[in-house]
Amino acid sequence: MVFVLQQIKTPVIIPLLRLAVVLCLVMSIMLFMEKVYMALVIIMLKLFGKKPDARYKWEPIKDDLELGNSVYPMVLVQIPMYNEKEVYQLSIGATCGLSWPSDRIIIQVLDDSTDPAIKDLVEMECWKWASKGINIRYEIRNNRNGYKAGALNEGMKHNYVKQCDYVVIFDADFQPDPDFLWRTIPFLAHNPNLALVQACWKFVNSDECLMTRMQEMSLNYHFKVEQEVGSSTYAFFGFNGTAGVWRIAALNEAGGWKDRTTVEDMDLAVRATLRGWKFLFLGDLTVKNELPSTLKAYRYQQHRWSCGPANLFRKMVMEIARNKKVSLLKKVHVIYNFFLVRKIVAHIVNFVFYCVVIPATVLVPQVQIPKWGSFYIPSIITLLNAVGTPRSLHLLIFWILFENVMSLHRTKATFIGLMEAGQVNEWVVTEKLGDALKTKLGSKAPRKPQFRLGDRLHVLELGTGAYLFFCGCYDIAFGSNHYFIFLFLQAVAFFIVGFGYVGVFVPNS
Repeated sequence: MVFVLQQIKTPVIIPLLRLAVVLCLVMSIMLFMEKVYMALVIIMLKLFGKKPDARYKWEPIKDDLELGNSVYPMVLVQIPMYNEKEVYQLSIGATCGLSWPSDRIIIQVLDDSTDPAIKDLVEMECWKWASKGINIRYEIRNNRNGYKAGALNEGMKHNYVKQCDYVVIFDADFQPDPDFLWRTIPFLAHNPNLALVQACWKFVNSDECLMTRMQEMSLNYHFKVEQEVGSSTYAFFGFNGTAGVWRIAALNEAGGWKDRTTVEDMDLAVRATLRGWKFLFLGDLTVKNELPSTLKAYRYQQHRWSCGPANLFRKMVMEIARNKKVSLLKKVHVIYNFFLVRKIVAHIVNFVFYCVVIPATVLVPQVQIPKWGSFYIPSIITLLNAVGTPRSLHLLIFWILFENVMSLHRTKATFIGLMEAGQVNEWVVTEKLGDALKTKLGSKAPRKPQFRLGDRLHVLELGTGAYLFFCGCYDIAFGSNHYFIFLFLQAVAFFIVGFGYVGVFVPNS
């Protein structure tokens, strides 16, 4: 075997590795330029940018003695659910507490639960609020076709929806403040070119464990930088699927909800922007929600969030390119910046370059990586990513290592989406534990979790960790680049996750 490798090293391995290095460096530069561009936009916005109520007309909807409450738009609030035993009361309670004229709002609970006991609990909760005078509807269907998109689409077919002007969507763990509608609806009411107003997310369990702190860092960057930049420059960004208000006319014009991918929210946003509609992100309006508390739940979520955009890009890239209603600059932004760099390149370069190619150059010293590519660019990208969560700067090393581990699954999911492989439409609802439940259990002694061996061991992580560890040992023995420091740290991170010591169970408060 060693003899064969020596024979093919010069004619095959070295040229292929050099090609891989060049491709990874190109992708790193693409990602670097995107991060720097967004950082510059954020700086300009902080220094000279107009606030949303200066860029778009906003004034409170005023009472009218003659028209009465009819002066207020009719609002539909949809809460899609699936076996949400731990959080259904939180979301329904918070939504029923929204401040808006009671005869101008309809709350629609779309329950796709398969557990009869949970369905009974949710229905009883709806009846409880209905008895208090809340206009709440409990809707079920006899199948789960289309998953969330199917439920939302079915909910829009009811006759009482025809009288509604706007639809608000909250996932089952989201808890809006009472003034949510007062702060969002006026933007849509006074700006007929706006289709969507998106709020920011605030995480109630970000301090639960190290894994949730890592998630907070990534998502804060997404909201405070990516969404803000998209909203301020091109009036386009990906709808986050919840905590947003849609103009129903825009939603219908764009073709409604489609279930062809696992990112029905992004699908709708792209189709709406191709028809000339604009979006607005409100960074100062936050809605409380819950981060996945277990690695299993987080992996399923990340698979969906990585596979779906790649698959949507495959399905829509030509439609975007041929579109005549939006400018060439906006089409380039959607195809290159939004999809190619952020949804595809960002995932691939994190794993392929840092966890495969750089370690491989230790074994093949004839292939060198310039220091700007192996150190300076990654360092700047990392620091720019961290600006969204200043309180977690001391966790930056842990975040880098954890993100590289998760990039394994994101890269896998991205290729599945691009190739439309077997798991392309796999939808597993993210498990939510409910902050109230954890508080209730806080006084009880934690039980030792029971796991099957297969639940604890993750082969891909262990294999990658072994590869990195071997390359680190080889670098100590024969190398001169001192990559072993990074390789050993990253190997340990892969081993920790591979042996199931991250996000196994949620510690009691």
